[in-house]
Amino acid sequence: MKHKILSPIALILVAAVLYVFAAPSYRQGEASLAGRKAKDFPVQIAGASRLADLHGKVVILNFWASWCPPCLEETQSLNRLQQDIAGKGGVVLGISVDEDKAAYEKFLADNHVIFPTYRDASKKSAADYGTSMFPETYLIDREGRLARKIVGPQDWQSPEVMGSIDVLLNQK
Repeated sequence: MKHKILSPIALILVAAVLYVFAAPSYRQGEASLAGRKAKDFPVQIAGASRLADLHGKVVILNFWASWCPPCLEETQSLNRLQQDIAGKGGVVLGISVDEDKAAYEKFLADNHVIFPTYRDASKKSAADYGTSMFPETYLIDREGRLARKIVGPQDWQSPEVMGSIDVLLNQK
């Protein structure tokens, strides 16, 4: 009898520990990335053919996909963030890993995406950054250095996130 009760309890405890370590909130920040040079890659957006062309701007580099429900969840918040930071020298840059061009374009139209986006069907840029979950976002300072990695959907207007972005925007 005792064994029958302990097995489910042990299983629940193991599952809880695994969930805590796998939860996006546990992996926020990744301080080891801070200060590293952001990896350059080609993009095709107005005013830039490479990520490095955005040097001098604070870049919110967001890897996403049209088939990703959490990506949809944060899209309007990213639109508002783009509006908030554009005049301060910041830009949200969305990199889609969609293989299906029509699905990518439909997502942009349906969600009225206003921030610059680029579709990297090869997924090379996401792989080079070590991105394995979507959405995943990197805050890049004006010098092209990584400041923070954020895994999972965010409220981009939250005081915590805006505080991190404001620090970067205020650096000269």
